[in-house]
Amino acid sequence: MSATGVYRRRATARDFLFFQNPPLWVWHPFLPLTRRAEGSSETQCGILYDARGASGTYGHACTVFLANLFLLPETEAELFTQPRCVYDSFDELADDGWCVD
Repeated sequence: MSATGVYRRRATARDFLFFQNPPLWVWHPFLPLTRRAEGSSETQCGILYDARGASGTYGHACTVFLANLFLLPETEAELFTQPRCVYDSFDELADDGWCVD
C-alpha cells in the first residue's frame, strides 16, 4: 500500500546508515521515518521494524509500516496488520521519499 503523491528522494548517506544498521536505532526495534509529498505541508509518519532482531521473523527489512512510533499496536501480529509500503531495497524506499525522523 502506498499513499498517493509524488515524493522526492531526500535520503542521505546518514539515512542509509540507519536503514541498514538496526543496532544504531534509538527506539530499537523501531526506526521512525517521515516523508512529505511535493507541494504539500503534510508529513506522513512511518516506521521500519527490525522483525528479524526482535522475533526472528524475516521478510520485513524494507517495509515501512504507516504508523506513528507513539501509537503502535501492542503486539507484532497487530503491527503486521497495519497499512504498509513494501520495497525490494533501501534505494526504493528512499526513492519513495522516506527519511529518518
